[in-house]
Amino acid sequence: MIVDILTIFPDMFPAVLGASILQRAQDKGLAEITVHDLRHHTHDKRRTVDDRPYGGGPGMVMKPEPIFEAVEAIEAARHASRRDGCQIVLTAAPGERFTQEVAKELSGLSHLLLVCGHYEGVDERVRAGLVDRELSIGDYVLTGGELAAMVVVDALVRLLPGVLGDELSAQEESFTSGLLEYPQYTRPELFRGMEVPEVLRSGNHEQIAAWRKLQALARTTKQRPDLLRTRNPEHGVRHE
Repeated sequence: MIVDILTIFPDMFPAVLGASILQRAQDKGLAEITVHDLRHHTHDKRRTVDDRPYGGGPGMVMKPEPIFEAVEAIEAARHASRRDGCQIVLTAAPGERFTQEVAKELSGLSHLLLVCGHYEGVDERVRAGLVDRELSIGDYVLTGGELAAMVVVDALVRLLPGVLGDELSAQEESFTSGLLEYPQYTRPELFRGMEVPEVLRSGNHEQIAAWRKLQALARTTKQRPDLLRTRNPEHGVRHE
């Protein structure tokens, strides 16, 4: 999978992209992640990427010209376009909520191009004439879209076949089945008076599976009841 990230702060990314599972995915050739500096597509001495909003108001708005030019340059270098399966995504507060379901959908793409929003937002013509969708990682406002882009990349790359050591890991995690993940335990068996549940030590896989399902349902009911409001026949819960 190819992931291109367009940002005005490329120095924010190396520590995240160059560690742990993301680095291993790249080393294995399962993901190719490239960060592009939007300012390389400006044509003035100050490398301006923003300007005052028409109609007045606080803050600055990202200009359309550098974003369009940068995306077109990336597509040309990759010999790819939206017709060839490249999806262009803007990370911005008004976007649709990013969920595990969306991560799974994106992980099926061959090429993803993430545009990191900033300031008071982007010129509306970027939304109207360039990007395919907008994503938000939560109902709060960040300084910029870089952190959101990192979250999106981390969530989808780990779903690529061969990235995780055990493919079942991704299948049994929180949100994958519509529920939060069941409690996990490891050694020692007894720690500060707290004991590993007997069923997990029984070796009875049928009982263990039933216990885990009940625990996942109980945890979801307590911590995220909103996930249970809409049922899906496929796995019991649909995310909204």
